[in-house]
Amino acid sequence: MTGGGIAAIIAAVALLILVLFIGLVLVNASKTLSEINRSMAVITRDVDLISHEAEGIMANANELLEDVNGKVATIDPLFQAIADLSESTSDLNNATRRLAGKVNHTAKSSGTGKVATAMSVGKGAMNMYKNHKENKK
Repeated sequence: MTGGGIAAIIAAVALLILVLFIGLVLVNASKTLSEINRSMAVITRDVDLISHEAEGIMANANELLEDVNGKVATIDPLFQAIADLSESTSDLNNATRRLAGKVNHTAKSSGTGKVATAMSVGKGAMNMYKNHKENKK
């Protein structure tokens, strides 16, 4: 064998090893791509399932929101009535303070006795009750 023949055998063996290595790489790449395809199918199925469940949750959330809004609308008049009652009570307290102040001032300035003061308070309270009753109508 000559040097050229030995070089050809070495080149042929190197080419054979290169082809075998490329074949192994392609087989492994093929297995990897198959696994990726299976994983993508599983992920797609899971995403579809999650999307369907999310739609159900959103529908339930919308129903709950509508229910809460309806209940809040039902309660609004109650809070308005409470606010009106608080305002009326405040007005009544202010009127009572003014009446008590007037009675006290009248009693001190007129120098009348306790009976006259009590009569004046009773008369003022009765007038205030009548005014309140007329305003209510």
